[in-house]
Amino acid sequence: MVQSPPAMLDIATFIVVAQNASFTRAAEQLGTSKSNVGKAVQRLERRLGTSLFQRTTRVVRLTEDGEIYLQAARTALEGLSEAEVLLAARHEDPAGRVRLNVPVGLGRLLLPTFTVIQKRYPKITLEFTLDDRHVDAVGEGWDIVVRIGHLPAEGEMTVRKLCDLRLGLYASAAYLAERDPIMSVKQLCNQQAIMFRTISGRLRPWTLWDGGQTMDLSPDPAMILSDGGAMVDAAINGLGIAQLFNRVAQPYVLSGALHHVLPAADVEGAPVHALIPVGHRMPPKTRVILDHLADVLRLPLAR
Repeated sequence: MVQSPPAMLDIATFIVVAQNASFTRAAEQLGTSKSNVGKAVQRLERRLGTSLFQRTTRVVRLTEDGEIYLQAARTALEGLSEAEVLLAARHEDPAGRVRLNVPVGLGRLLLPTFTVIQKRYPKITLEFTLDDRHVDAVGEGWDIVVRIGHLPAEGEMTVRKLCDLRLGLYASAAYLAERDPIMSVKQLCNQQAIMFRTISGRLRPWTLWDGGQTMDLSPDPAMILSDGGAMVDAAINGLGIAQLFNRVAQPYVLSGALHHVLPAADVEGAPVHALIPVGHRMPPKTRVILDHLADVLRLPLAR
């Protein structure tokens, strides 16, 4: 049942009495009479059908029901107060610094899109770091950390899925022009492979679709890199074939800097998530950046 405004005032009065353990002190704090305070509590008790206080000439003490109701009442009023702050913030211009940490490959894709944020929200300052390592979002003070793949088991983080990725092979036109057309996975063993070394120190194999199943291929590397952006640069400069995430490679495919090699061998890649430190509510400035990331990474890929 929706509470009328007088009922909400009675609840607020009850909380003040409980905090002061006194009808007299509650009346002084509220700027009203002791009689009005007593009537407010009596109305509330009648509505609830129970006594909230044990009253004597010396002591005002909560009953067991009163303690239960006090906890619920405080939670409800705090929630309403927080909602008021949130609604007020929606009508204000988001402002302040947002610290964003993104893997290198995805970061280079996202960077040009932030002109939209600058024009629409000029009071937001974006501190944007490209980083492939696993950072401590809470300990290092990040507002948003974007990560590809499996998530850490951290209870201090709120997680939002941004998109799914696919893995494909890409190379420059110059590299491909010097070799026979690649028609099958078997031919990849004879190519110059640009391989990625993970944070754990292992070389990441190429995961490919072949013969109706997924397989891992570990060709002899022509170059080993541990930076997602450098992987893209190496492929663009004709140093070999690199396995890249489709959204990372897409702008370079559209510009002609990269060509998609053996698309039939593409496989489902990892999901992309945003990790946000847990708090009572997300500041409007952080919400703006988070929504922008989701909008950009969910755009349909051009074919």
